[in-house]
Amino acid sequence: MKTFWQKNNRNWDTISLGLLFFRVAVSVELILVHGLKKMGVGVSTAEVVPNPLHLPEALNQIFATTANVILPLFVLLGVATRLAVLPILAVTLTGYFVVHGSDPLPERDVPFMYSTSFLLLLIAGPGKYSLDAILFKKTSV
Repeated sequence: MKTFWQKNNRNWDTISLGLLFFRVAVSVELILVHGLKKMGVGVSTAEVVPNPLHLPEALNQIFATTANVILPLFVLLGVATRLAVLPILAVTLTGYFVVHGSDPLPERDVPFMYSTSFLLLLIAGPGKYSLDAILFKKTSV
């Protein structure tokens, strides 16, 4: 098992390329489909974020917007990836369990897919093709 994760193993290159593609794809999708609407980009009025936890409205809007626009940029670049996905997971898991908790499964699939995607990145990390790996010369998960 140890040889599977060694930096000179070709499998590590393949896994890192997969993580790079996955990080970029899921982050861009989150920004374009959900994040920009919260800022009012491409729509007539900014999307009002549900507030099921009854936080102050401004805090709720800022937290959700940050988790859907700013932090996915960190994930995309591979900067503090594991830390950046935590607020994203807070928003997507709240959407899955609280906002859409009683909805039928087809309506819950979007927050479920985002949650599982960012959970994968939390577990696996950004891979070796990331700014963290370059800055800290990190070559393992």
